[in-house]
Amino acid sequence: QVQLVESGGGLVQAGGSLRLSCAASGRTFNRNFMGWFRQAPGKEREFVAAISWSGGATFYADSVKGRFTISRDNAKNTVYLQMNSLKPPDTADYYCAARGTITATTVLSAYDYWGQGTQVTVSS
Repeated sequence: QVQLVESGGGLVQAGGSLRLSCAASGRTFNRNFMGWFRQAPGKEREFVAAISWSGGATFYADSVKGRFTISRDNAKNTVYLQMNSLKPPDTADYYCAARGTITATTVLSAYDYWGQGTQVTVSS
């Protein structure tokens, strides 16, 4: 089992920045492929970004590419999502997720563990 706790959400003006953190505990963290997803009101949960166990490979949704950066610190069992140049459409609940393997995927259903989410609101 892997337990995930997100933090860092909040209210920010358009053009601003936030950094989300996801603290993991439980089974070995540094062997998990990790991802961030988001869900806006009335919409389905969607992929945002993902990172390999070593941090050497990262993946992004087209809508956030160039603005968001995913990273991880395996010594701290933490994954981060740096969000810059935020826009009102980025408003959503953001969820951290972990796979039970090191295999890369951006498919939501392939993730085994989920956090409770943290809310991000971007005002215009």
